[in-house]
Formats: sequence, structure tokens, C-alpha cells
Amino acid sequence: MSALEQNLDKLNGYLAAFKATGIPNRIAGNDTAGGGGVFQSTSPIDKSVICDVAHGTAGDIDTAAKAAADAFPEWRNMPATQRRKILIKVAEGIEARAEEIALCECWDTGQAYRFMSKAALRGAENFRYFADQVVQARDGQHLKSPTLMNVTSRVPIGPVGVITPWNTPFMLSTWKIAPALASGCTVVHKPAESSPLTARLLIEIAEQAGLPPGVLNAVNGFGEEAGKALCEHPLIKAIAFVGESRTGSLITKQGADTLKRNHLELGGKNPVIVFDDADLERALDAVIFMIYSINGERCTSSSRLLVQDTIQQEFEARLIERVKNIKVGHPLDPATEVGPLINEEHYNKVTSYFKIAKEDNATIAAGGEPIGDQGYFVQPTLFTNANNQMRVAREEIFGPVLTSIPFTTEEQALSIANDTNYGLTGYVWTNDLTRALRFTDALEAGMIWVNSENVRHLPTPFGGVKSSGIGRDGGDWSFEFYMEQKHIGFATGQHKITRLGAQ
Repeated sequence: MSALEQNLDKLNGYLAAFKATGIPNRIAGNDTAGGGGVFQSTSPIDKSVICDVAHGTAGDIDTAAKAAADAFPEWRNMPATQRRKILIKVAEGIEARAEEIALCECWDTGQAYRFMSKAALRGAENFRYFADQVVQARDGQHLKSPTLMNVTSRVPIGPVGVITPWNTPFMLSTWKIAPALASGCTVVHKPAESSPLTARLLIEIAEQAGLPPGVLNAVNGFGEEAGKALCEHPLIKAIAFVGESRTGSLITKQGADTLKRNHLELGGKNPVIVFDDADLERALDAVIFMIYSINGERCTSSSRLLVQDTIQQEFEARLIERVKNIKVGHPLDPATEVGPLINEEHYNKVTSYFKIAKEDNATIAAGGEPIGDQGYFVQPTLFTNANNQMRVAREEIFGPVLTSIPFTTEEQALSIANDTNYGLTGYVWTNDLTRALRFTDALEAGMIWVNSENVRHLPTPFGGVKSSGIGRDGGDWSFEFYMEQKHIGFATGQHKITRLGAQ
């Protein structure tokens, strides 16, 4: 039996429960039906129906928000060491079910197993990391003044909403939910409707680890209904969202009336700049990895290649050869590097850019065609002879599609890199240290890697500028979002108090 056949056999066992019972909402520790009935989740691999999913409505969100509010005092007041133990058990539960999570996520999203197996374990790392920060999360400062002992501390903000995307749903859910729980907040989670399976697994694992009912609730549904209700609900104090920039703008508007705090991790049209003094072999590997892994459905993907004209011909020739050799196939085949896109709507969007590139007079140097009609597969694609004014260079395609743009000088490269509405990440390849310092200082991006692909380090701040988002994840930045800063001043003596109205 091949590795693919073995994975399919295991997957069928894992999917049996989903097929038998569907995916209900989970509110206050109970399975509940959706007020809107059910919708069907389908696999992008072969368009087959996976299972029925509860169609959550504003009424379901209201019930979940009230459950989160009811559970908040107990969870907030639980000793930090006890919360830490529960979160560690969640991490252990994720590790124990990592294969199940990975296989279900591959079937649900079309992502290749070689990446999703690691994503499940990264979810466990998220819980472990924030569990280790629980005890000191409330720690503040002692700021002495002449008359007062000033003490600062932090307290959890309250029930929060977490809205997660479909590209790497399990890992990104843990990225938001772990620090929220570690802070002492309770959560209403609205997973992406296109990838609901592993959100269900996460809440099962969390409750089995001892998370009290109502601390983590999950309501499935669509953004325009359940998502909107979550953003508008007065009991929800903050929204953590990962998704496209247009939706982030809507979330800001929807939360305005309740003065909702928002953390928005949005889109990108990220540049990777390759200078002629770079280690071209490593740069080539990184350029390919950061756009074609995760099916190109990654907010931090380097979708614009800015290559110095002195090496452009050689670099693009090697790039074309490599792109044409990328293995597209069944996600559960360990040899597969790129799987199908998430759904028909997104497939139509990505493939529309093949025509747009031709209309803009860019060259389709590799790919540019769909593959078959069984699932939502496309060829890894490279556009050359492009400039930064073309739509393929300005709009977030969010697929395995790279646009190559030449530059001559450092100043020109910086101008092109910054000429975008986005500012999530940037990647710079050069062996000139002073150039790297100059360039990264002027590059408009929240995160920049020099001579490296995106290597995530959990204590560092994650987030973007411009249309790429508001706020930062990671380390203490996460606690700053999920907690309120508090100041208490203690008088240290009988300082003078101005007297009004005294005779």
C-alpha cells in the first residue's frame, strides 16, 4: 500500500464521525444546531461532500456570547498556574491527534500533507508558548513618584471574538485562541465556512483537557451573518481577525458602535528583492518556497519578485525550470508540493489572472493553466516581462502565482517595493550589510527577513502596516491586545491636597 493509500485509509476513519453527525455548533459545552439549518462542506480535491455543518445565525452568536460572558468570571479568576496546566494539556492533546488534524485539514483545504503535518504541531507550540507566559501575563511595573507608589497591572479584557481563515485554519486558530485563553479571556470562535473540520477538533481537545464549558465556544456560519453579528455584539469586547483587507475594513465598521477593539491580520502583496550580490542559490530556494508552498494561499507569500537586471535573465531562467518541476497532486501524497485551491470561487479568482496577465502584456513564462476538472487544481505560474503598474503586480491573487519585475538601482527597487497599498512582509537578499540596513529601514512592511524566508519566532511581533492590518501578534504583544492596562496609585504619605470650598 502506497503512502497516499495509507493516508486515505486513515482519513476515512477520522471522517466517519463527521459524516455520521456533521459539525454542530459548540456552545457552553453543548452541541447545538444552527439557527439557519445546515450547509455542506466539500473537499477541493474532488468536490465531494464531506459533511453537514451547522449554519449559525445571529441568534446562535448571541447565545454563544452570553455563554462566554457567563464563563468569564470563573476563567478570569482561576489561578494562573491552573490555567497553565489546562493549556499545557491542550498542547499535549494536539500532539496526540496531530495526524488526525493534519489529514482532516488536507482534505478540507487542499493543503499538502508535507506542510499540514507541521502546522498541527505548530498549533501545539502556540499553546505551549502562551501557557508558559500565563503566570507573568498580569505582571506590571512599579513606577515611584514623590508622593505615590504607582503600580501597573493587566487584566483580561473579557469575552472576545476570533474569526479565522481557511488557508491554514488550525494553526491560525491556535495562534489567536491560545493567547486569548492564556490572558484569561473567554472566546467565541467563528471558523471560516470553507474549512470547519479542525475547529471542531480543537474544541474537543480543549474540553477534554479540562477547559470549563463556555470558555471556548464555536459557531459555524458565514461572515455576512454570523461574523457580522459577532463583530456587533455588545458582550464581545474585541475581535481578532485573519483574512482579506476588504473584510477587515467591514469588521472595523461593524464594531464601531460598540467601540470594539480590533486586531486585524490582513492581506499582502509582498516583495522579495534579490540583488546581484546575493547568494543566488539560497535566494532561488526561498523565492520558490515563499510563493508556491501552502498553495500560494499565504498572507506572507512573496508574490512580487524584484530582481536586479544584471542577474535577471539567469535568475528567471532557473526559476522557470524549477517552477515547471513543482509537483502538483493529491494533498495526501507525501510527494505533493502543491494541492488544489480551497473552493470554486477562489479557483475562479486565481485563474482569472491568467487572462489578466495576457491583457497587461505580461509573459506567462510557466504555468497559467488549470489542471483537470476533478478538483480545483492549477499549475504553479510565473509572470515575467511585468511592471509594477500591472494588476498582477498590484492585486493580491492569493494563489501559486509569482510576478517578476526587474530593477536597476537600489533606489528603484525600494520605490517599486513600497509602491503598494499593502505592507505585511518584505524579503531582502543581499550580502552588503550596509545596504541591508538602509533598505530595511526604508521598506514599508511590518516584518522583514534578510537572506531568509519567513521563519516565525513566537516572541516576535507579527503584523503589517497600511492595508495589511492593525496590531501585532506574538509574545507580549498578544497580551497587550487581550488585556487592559490598569494603574493603581498608593499614597506613601500625607501629601498636600488642594482644598476647595474650605473656610
